[in-house]
Amino acid sequence: MKKFNYATILYFTILFYHVNAQDTNGYIEFDDSRNTVHGVYLGLSAYYGEIEGKSTYLFGGKVAYVANQQFEVGFAGVGFYSDQDSQGILSSDGIYGGYGGFHLEPIFFGKQKVNLAIPILIGGGVVGYVDHNFEDFDIEEWDAYFVFEPGLSVQYNISRFIQLEAGVKYRFSSNVNLYAGSIKNINGFSGGIGLKFGVFNMRRDK
Repeated sequence: MKKFNYATILYFTILFYHVNAQDTNGYIEFDDSRNTVHGVYLGLSAYYGEIEGKSTYLFGGKVAYVANQQFEVGFAGVGFYSDQDSQGILSSDGIYGGYGGFHLEPIFFGKQKVNLAIPILIGGGVVGYVDHNFEDFDIEEWDAYFVFEPGLSVQYNISRFIQLEAGVKYRFSSNVNLYAGSIKNINGFSGGIGLKFGVFNMRRDK
């Protein structure tokens, strides 16, 4: 868990610096006097990664509020499948899972055509070994976990209403208790692309 703690401290240090750099009073305000551009959007993404060296496919969605094209806050969820071998202990052909929680994202150079962002998801989920065929779909073994997922992404503003993003993430999860010899957690890198649909500048500066 040391790696998890170091990553958490590093992220919130960056987040604290980013917020302080934009607010000389030492706190952030989300009213029109300080943030004159607001936005909301729905995002969809597809990622490829790994869990314990096995191919993993992830699909995500999020809804968020954007403050002055500098900071996002909202909710995100991810579903995934991983090609894990059950080693004959179960009749499973892989693991399925999902997680969701709070989405936070400092944005740098947000008013430019291309910008940089540090997305993070803090929440929890479930994972389980699944056996499925044409007649049945059974979860044979499952457990819940806490997840912390920071990332780095490059975003391109296609228009006022559509934004393309590409990036990498790393999942840190608490241990899962399945059967002996199975995965211990869902830690791992992933990389992919996504699209955001919404209005990113509801109110412009006069």
